[in-house]
Amino acid sequence: MPGTCVAWAPEGSAARGAPVTAGGTTLEVLRALDSGPRGLVEAHAEERLLRHGENTFPGRRPVSRPRRFARSLRDPFTAVLLCLGLVSAALSAWATAGVIAVLVTVSCLLRSAGEHRADRAGAGLRELIATTATVRRRPEESARPVPREVPVDQLVPGDVVLLAPGDLVPADLRLLRATGLTVHEAALTGESAPAAKHAGEATTGPGTDRGHLCFQGSSVVSGSGVGVVVATGADTLLSGALPDGPRTRARAPGPFDRSVNGIAWTLVRCMLGVAPLVLLAGALLRGRGLETLPFAVAVAVGLTPEMLPVVVTCALARGAALLARGGEVIVRRLPALHDLGAVDVLCVDKTGTLTRDRPVLACSVDADGADDPAVLRWAAVNALWTLLLAELPAPDALDEAILTAAGENEAAGGADEHEGVAALPYGPGRPLASALVRDPAAPCGTGLPGNVRPLTGGPSPVAVHTLVVKGAPVEVLRRCAPRAGGRPLDAAGRAELALRAAALADGGLRVLAVAVAERPARGGALTPDDERELTFAGFVGLRDALAPTAAEALGALARRGIEVKVLTGDHPGTAARACRELGLDPGEVVTGTRIDALEGPELARLAARTTVFARCAPGHKARVVRALREGGHTTGFLGDGVNDLAALHAADVGICPRDGVDVAREAADVVLASKDLTCLDRAVVTGRRSTGNIVSYLRITLSSNLGNVTAMLVAGLMLSFLPMLPVQVLVQNLCFDAAQLALAFDRPAAEADRRPVVLRPRSLFRFMTVFGLLNAAADLATFGVLALAVRSTGDERGQAAFHAGWFTENLLTQALVMLLLRSGRRAPGPVRAATAALAVAGLLLPLSPLGPALGMAALPPLYYGLLAAVLAGYAVALAGARAHYDRRAEARARRS
Repeated sequence: MPGTCVAWAPEGSAARGAPVTAGGTTLEVLRALDSGPRGLVEAHAEERLLRHGENTFPGRRPVSRPRRFARSLRDPFTAVLLCLGLVSAALSAWATAGVIAVLVTVSCLLRSAGEHRADRAGAGLRELIATTATVRRRPEESARPVPREVPVDQLVPGDVVLLAPGDLVPADLRLLRATGLTVHEAALTGESAPAAKHAGEATTGPGTDRGHLCFQGSSVVSGSGVGVVVATGADTLLSGALPDGPRTRARAPGPFDRSVNGIAWTLVRCMLGVAPLVLLAGALLRGRGLETLPFAVAVAVGLTPEMLPVVVTCALARGAALLARGGEVIVRRLPALHDLGAVDVLCVDKTGTLTRDRPVLACSVDADGADDPAVLRWAAVNALWTLLLAELPAPDALDEAILTAAGENEAAGGADEHEGVAALPYGPGRPLASALVRDPAAPCGTGLPGNVRPLTGGPSPVAVHTLVVKGAPVEVLRRCAPRAGGRPLDAAGRAELALRAAALADGGLRVLAVAVAERPARGGALTPDDERELTFAGFVGLRDALAPTAAEALGALARRGIEVKVLTGDHPGTAARACRELGLDPGEVVTGTRIDALEGPELARLAARTTVFARCAPGHKARVVRALREGGHTTGFLGDGVNDLAALHAADVGICPRDGVDVAREAADVVLASKDLTCLDRAVVTGRRSTGNIVSYLRITLSSNLGNVTAMLVAGLMLSFLPMLPVQVLVQNLCFDAAQLALAFDRPAAEADRRPVVLRPRSLFRFMTVFGLLNAAADLATFGVLALAVRSTGDERGQAAFHAGWFTENLLTQALVMLLLRSGRRAPGPVRAATAALAVAGLLLPLSPLGPALGMAALPPLYYGLLAAVLAGYAVALAGARAHYDRRAEARARRS
């Protein structure tokens, strides 16, 4: 964020004719905007709306369906299939080229449709938070201004906007008037404490005060104000139109993209090696020429997981649809669902995620540190009458917490038994609030608490009022009398109490000091000069209210193997206390200053072992997230403000709640219905299950394909004819691929939900090698069975029988692989139906009228008996190898 915002001009605003100044005097600003305190005339407002456009976040332009479809072609596997399709077409293998074209089209249609649905849901979210603003407008020049509600998107520069507690600031405003106005700017700055605003003149230079400006995206906490609109739409600070903003940087590939690219290029290298190898072997050993080229291409196609784009898209789209069904989670980018399941470190802000946006009472203690409800009672008296007499529309969050706690504590009740006389509220540069009250039950005596004595040594013989002062401990202590209840308050006494207040603050509390004094009854207003010779009463400590589901959600994420790290702009003690109360060990709290002193591997090591980062600016959050990624972690970041944009872009998965600012939602990959970690836990589980289905597909198809290709190469060297015709390879692949679509609807084992799931190319190829060789062994055993059952393979009839026997065995072994190599325990209905259909196709297709057309002949009954023995042995070996592999994988996971 820029250091100053008293005068800014987002790039391109001048070209649109937007007023670009918020500096200078109030009169200069109004003149530049051609406006005034009475607001705009309706006709002028309509003209400006046409000139400047609607007051909406510019966002990304909607992507057309054709463009979205074309963008889906950039997937590595889709590109590989396209290349194979072009080669097949060049060789006039139109059937292969046609099938590949269908697979590519289906995959791209599914992916583009899923992303279109996510964008449509995101647009619906914007409608959910649409609101109106109260403006002063006039029907004509001479008419009186009439406050009325207009849609936020109809605001124009020069409109005069009225602000009240709870309002969202609808555009960037220059304040014309402010009364006790405080604004929550966490979405812009990350500061959880409300910022005081005033209607003073602008200043210039480094560190310029921005108190005379209110920015779109902030919200009014207390007070009231009137401001003139100086920027709307793309010209506002909230739009993210910063010269070096994070939107201008390209995003690094996520875990899904890296994994898929790794698998794709490895398979591309294998295919580039296999096809020439088949041609070379045929030429050297059998004297074949280019007639084996279609077979070589078919073998290369057989090695490729052709259905991967379709299965991946189906699995991710199904998971995204399940999450979006109740409006709970919207996945805006399908690969982000895989990345969410792979997350092992989640970075979150504290306020609104682990804690609520309001404090609650933690303690009220006297000067000796003992619990004393009287201190809370006097603090409540101050809060109540400051609110009522100072005409503040609403209490600030701390006063609200004090009044709530006093109402729930009988010993501290009775704040409303006093009558207010005068009040002096907080203000810019004034960290105190004072209230002058009288007790109707003791009009001539003191209403001071029992542990505090009147300064005169006894009850006053005249009518007195009680002055109650509450505020920053240092300021209150400075105004106290030399003695308080027998306790000396010289420099040493004040220092001792200040240390006690600091200790409470370091323990994570927001500390207010409370003091009282008697004043002679008089009329007139209260002034700062009356805040002297006070009697110290004690301290009130407040803490952040914990989110009701935070502790449960942190426990669930820990069980999922996700480490939560807190990145906040709050005080280190406040952040650490909240974490301890939620059962999260904060350890050593690291501040932004220490982050600034580290680079590269040192910062990565610090980020890996640290749980809480406090006093973090937006740049610190992004650096921590990047350091975690560089350390090998898959990192998610949950943020909702402009100050979170850099970290959202730096993370593998950017997550934003629905009520986050527009720019944060546009930058996020996943949008949550609320800032609730339990909702995120369900999304993580869905992502892991979707990824588990993809992993199952890859394991099954890669091992099966490798076994088939290996057997084809061996058979090509052993036999005087092609072991399988190209059309048979194609039909076999079609049957297997169609059956594997059911894996998108599989149910992975429950163990898959307990740890991050990532597509790891090395692990996949290790699995592929082991089980591919097993499959090849079953194929070679089938060759022996065929030699025994068919006896002759030289004539045309024998070749057709050989082709039929191997075709049947291939589909049956692939059905076994689908059942035994999937990750779940019991196969769901779609998987069982698909494997049964695959087995039936393998047994009946050679016997059907299509058999001769495909170059296959009927087999003798002896073959089926021998094949059953081969399949039984293969199933036993497969189950044993799978159990051994799972044990070793579990041992590796425990070691890591």
